[in-house]
Amino acid sequence: MRLGVLGWPVAHSRSPAMHTAAFAALGLVGWRYQRLPVPPEAFAETVRALPAAGFAGANVTVPHKEAALALADSASDDARAIGAANTLTFGPHGTIHADNTDAPGLLDALPEPPGGRTALVLGAGGSARAAAHALSRAGARVAVHNRTAARAHALADDLGVTAVDGPTAADILVNCTTVGLQDPEATPVADLKPYGTVVDLVYRPGGTALANAARAAGLPTVDGLEILVRQGARSLEIWTGREAPLDAMRLAAADG
Repeated sequence: MRLGVLGWPVAHSRSPAMHTAAFAALGLVGWRYQRLPVPPEAFAETVRALPAAGFAGANVTVPHKEAALALADSASDDARAIGAANTLTFGPHGTIHADNTDAPGLLDALPEPPGGRTALVLGAGGSARAAAHALSRAGARVAVHNRTAARAHALADDLGVTAVDGPTAADILVNCTTVGLQDPEATPVADLKPYGTVVDLVYRPGGTALANAARAAGLPTVDGLEILVRQGARSLEIWTGREAPLDAMRLAAADG
């Protein structure tokens, strides 16, 4: 059985190591998971060719999450509400079903329920849409900020949350931008005093500047590796029907 992760770039992804460890822990012999680097212009053609190549499904990361939903023949309610998909499952005759495990994965990773709290989501891509949807559905009051204001307002209008012109104080800060992915010193916010829990979807060796600063300040911190594990666990359960071995996945993701 073949699975993989579609992205551009995708060389940094730790999903192959994480899922390979999960297959071993579950005794799934012959299952393989690989990186699938695909530029945007080749995404649709590549995805449609995967079932014939023996793939049962695939994860989807930046910048393809919205395109993945548009390509699907069917989709979960979450994926449709969010407008983006990160998990594809291939059915008979090459049909494509889209799910979004980013949303429940984020909630799984939070140290406490977000209901009744305020949240600031940074970004306006597929991951930001998932975060805003999940937090809002869980009862948080959600604001969204993006450097391109029009994208933040479009997201807010679609999901019934609020767009703001700059970083505002919140109980929960969620970074869904790529800031920190390439530059270890880059951070999307300069001051963490207005925030409580800090969530950074970016992961890199040694941690991001945002996550490291949050930990140094004593703030509850969820890093990109834990988010990766939680959304990956949800995807694995969709594909296999088995409970995901979180500890094995977490250890493999940390080791790279």
